Amino acid sequence: MSLQAATLYYFHDPMCSWCWAYRPVWQQLKADLPAEIKIQNVLGGLAPDTNEPMPPELQRQIQSYWRHIEGMLGTRFNYDFWVDNQPRRATYKACRAVLAAANQGYEEAMIEAIQQAYYLRAMNPSDTEVLIQLATELALDSHQFSDELEAVETYQQLAEQIDITCSAPIVGFPSLVLEISGQQQPVRVDYKDYRSTLAQIKALSNSDIE
Repeated sequence: MSLQAATLYYFHDPMCSWCWAYRPVWQQLKADLPAEIKIQNVLGGLAPDTNEPMPPELQRQIQSYWRHIEGMLGTRFNYDFWVDNQPRRATYKACRAVLAAANQGYEEAMIEAIQQAYYLRAMNPSDTEVLIQLATELALDSHQFSDELEAVETYQQLAEQIDITCSAPIVGFPSLVLEISGQQQPVRVDYKDYRSTLAQIKALSNSDIE
């Protein structure tokens, strides 16, 4: 039986440490997916906009997540971030940056740029100036990007994607959902080997999620 046409939804946030950890395997999975499987990114939005500093206890908790991921998967993190910046629990602006970059065909490039800035370059993607710097480095039209970053339409687009996330059969980020003929099925995320996820997707596609 041939594979059924399907959409694989990837629920993520560019400032999610587990999404950063999953990135290498996610890239492998995308490269090996059958052509019949369409990929659709959905921004979940971990934390809304705020100018309030992140409480010290939350800073310590997130750093413990980084150390756990580092020990389990070998993912690289630059802990200078916590010294060089005033952390805020705010990821919506980084999500809007992905949407603004997508308008210029740079969605994937901006996701990677935000992740590398945050986790490797000790930069704060919660800050507008950092996101504009990344857009400039990617050779985007920085004026268009800056305008669209705060445009009402971009806020609405993110709200729509968050609504989709809230109604999806997922828990946390990153998450995968395969949809065929209107039926949705969660797909297990394997942080170490994409092949088990690929096998599940192929099996669900062959069975038409029955």
